Parts: sequence; C-alpha cells; structure tokens
Amino acid sequence: MPRQSHRVVVLLLAPVIGFDATIASMAFGAAVDDRGTALYDVRLCSPDGQPVASTHGYTIGVHDDLRILADADTVIVPGTRQPGVRGHGELPADVATALERLSPKTRFASICTGAFVLAAAGVLDGRPATTHWQAADEFAQMFPAVAVDEKVLFVDDGNVLSSAGLSAGIDLCLHIIRRDHGSQIANRVARYAVVPPWRDGGQAQFIERPVPDDAGQSTSIVRQWLSQNLDQTVTVAQMARRAHMSERTFARRFRAETGESPGDWLAAQRIDAALTLLESSDVAVDTIAARVGLGTGTNLRAHLRRAVGVAPLEYRRRFRVPTEAS
Repeated sequence: MPRQSHRVVVLLLAPVIGFDATIASMAFGAAVDDRGTALYDVRLCSPDGQPVASTHGYTIGVHDDLRILADADTVIVPGTRQPGVRGHGELPADVATALERLSPKTRFASICTGAFVLAAAGVLDGRPATTHWQAADEFAQMFPAVAVDEKVLFVDDGNVLSSAGLSAGIDLCLHIIRRDHGSQIANRVARYAVVPPWRDGGQAQFIERPVPDDAGQSTSIVRQWLSQNLDQTVTVAQMARRAHMSERTFARRFRAETGESPGDWLAAQRIDAALTLLESSDVAVDTIAARVGLGTGTNLRAHLRRAVGVAPLEYRRRFRVPTEAS
C-alpha cells in the first residue's frame, strides 16, 4: 500500500545530543489533521540501524539504518558530537554516500550542531544557516562557504533549514509544520508541547500564545480582555488601570509573565488573529485589519511583510484552510 503521509527521517549520529534527538519525533508526531490522521510518518535512523549513544548517558533506539534515507521527504539531523564531523568537518563515508544519493527534492533541516553534518555534506554551501551560538565561530571557520548567522532562532532557505541550539529546534519544527499545513495545525502542536509559541529571534513565528485564565497571575485578566477586544485602541496606562496597578509596576510584571512588553505582546496577538482570519475566512483584508486593531489594510500589509515576509493575499493563498464544500 503506498505511503500517504510525508516521511520525516531523523538521522542520529553518535554521540547525539539527547534533547535534540527527541524534538522532531515529538513535534511531527503530534501533527494531526481534524480527523486525527497523522500528517507525518517520522522514522529515526542510524548508520547501522543500531541504538545510538547520547551525550547524556543513555541510548536511543531507531527504526532503520541509512537505507531509509532514500525514502525521505524531509531529513532532519539533530545536534551531534561525532568526532569526525565536529573535529574535522568530515562525514563517515557511509553517511556521506547516503546523503549524496538523495533526491534533489529532499528537504533538509538541522537542529543545533546538526548543521555541521549538513555543511560537511555540502548541503549548506553558498547558503545562510545557523547553529548553536557556542559553536558558531568554530562552524564559520570550518565551513567558510556557509553564511552563518548565530543571532537567529532558525533560518529558512527554502528546502534547506537550520536552527540554533536545543529548544530552537522546536521553533524550527513548528515553523515547518506551519509552512506545510498552516497555523491551525502548528498551534495545536504548540499547545500539546506546552512551549512558548512566540519567540523573537529574527525569524517571525506566529503560533498561538495561550492566555492563562488564572486571575491570580496579575496581568492575566488584562491579557484575557485584550485578546477578546483586539479592535480596541488601548494604551499601557489604560491596561495598568484595568489591572489596578501603577503603569510602571504593570509593565514590569507584564514582561516578567510574558517575556515581552505590553505593546509587543498586543501586536503579536493582533497579527496572529489576522493570520487566523486569512487562513479560515474570505473576509476582506481591510475588514480583517479593522477587526484585529491594525487599522487599515495598508498597515496590516506592512506588519505581515515584516512578520512573515509576504502580503496578506499571498499568505491566504498559501495557507487557506479548505472547507468541506471546496
């Protein structure tokens, strides 16, 4: 029976960074459609099909050996301290051969120092990429043909993507899921993983940020109100009065609870709401802008170009969720 879902193969090279090795399985494994059907078939492989030692004292079982790479739609390489790759920028011969034989249509992604593997395979030559900030200088010296940027959470260069260290791999996987299936599916995975779904790292990601409904969290009641009244014009002073705090205390507590200023947080909610409406409705751009508090269609277009790099109608074309009738 032919395979229906997109196959993601995670290549583990010992010693693999244990945390990194679990990210793709968790994220892509949790991506399901409205009927609960898995959208990805995730397989772990090692060069010989045997369990792989991690950097944290345990081994990780795999499904297959390198032969499964030939059947991959997406290949993801987690961080590794494999001596040849990290010390000399050289892949084991069998791994190099397997990667060379992949289809040009295969999508590649690296998590953390998995970028060393892609670079050693020549996949990143002439491309922008990122890796863990602690390894960025080493990476740049070893692979001068790669334009490394250690200041971003991830880099999307079409069919080749890379992420910074550790939890940035979650950001990358959510981004890939959003790119493949839209924010509704990616939001669902973010909620399942209970991760901060919005992080400012140079690559905008608009995944739903849950709002706590516990009034004991000093600014949560204000955030709840703001989320339900995005069309309202509101200042920080007005937010503070609603929370019964001084403006200075409110701003400090708001940042402590969300990691963002009130203004940045509110802008993120407005853009996320706009993206959801673009995906789920045929409402005109000007109307969406007014509903989410961004004023005009021109203003919304400017915000979206900065955030996701495309205009509203182009975003809708890419991510419009089809209805049963269509």
